[in-house]
Amino acid sequence: MAGGARWLPALLLPLLLPPVVARHGPGCAARGLCCPGRRPACLSAGRRPDGSSGPCWCDQACARALDCCHDYAHTCPVIPCVVSPWSAWSGCAEPCKRTYRVRSRRVLQEPRNGGQPCPALQQRAGCVEYWTRQGAECQQALIPALITTGGFGTARKKRAAADGSERAGFCVQFQLVALTPGCLHSQHSQHARWTRRLRGGHMVCVECQPPALLPAGRHCRGDGSGSHPNQLLHWEAVGNHRCRGTWRRIRQLDSCSCPSDHSFLFI
Repeated sequence: MAGGARWLPALLLPLLLPPVVARHGPGCAARGLCCPGRRPACLSAGRRPDGSSGPCWCDQACARALDCCHDYAHTCPVIPCVVSPWSAWSGCAEPCKRTYRVRSRRVLQEPRNGGQPCPALQQRAGCVEYWTRQGAECQQALIPALITTGGFGTARKKRAAADGSERAGFCVQFQLVALTPGCLHSQHSQHARWTRRLRGGHMVCVECQPPALLPAGRHCRGDGSGSHPNQLLHWEAVGNHRCRGTWRRIRQLDSCSCPSDHSFLFI
């Protein structure tokens, strides 16, 4: 849109413009105008790019409206955002569990006059650190738990009894907090269909029995012993690599009391 039709009636412009032109002269540079966005007040007068004369604008919208002053492109050049190279990756945000690391960059030149906007200034990536800040090895209990259906334990108990290695185990109750959509899809193996029973908010029982029970007989890997109250812990389903999530440890029991559909086993 050209001329004064954008905002002001054409009959009024001759009454308004002469004082402006007389004081400031024509074009954007003469008036020191270079406005972001759409600014009706960013108005000058003089020659337009098409060679005609009259009211013209020096705001960012004039390039689309085709009513810029002749020197707009020179006075208000498009300047894209410029950012620095990425920094080095940080260490893991927290040790002893799945978390994230970060890298960042900073803005060297802000965009102006419709220039390309700035891209993301921070990136995150998955991370696991198995050593504490003090250099001690992480407790194995906090490493993501590997679980399978409780039915797998029947055959395992029989083998343990046959070779005389059977030891008393225990059960841990968790509340599922979140899980991936992949838990509902187990086309890879019919033995992993048990993951379809998992639902956020459900209470589940996970049995710790040999050989997952560590030699000291105190815990299984990933059972959450040593975790803080309400700490989110990670688990993964054996047989369906797309099924994983988080849960909170509720309590340890001598034996599992959950329904069979909600009873599982540490591997």
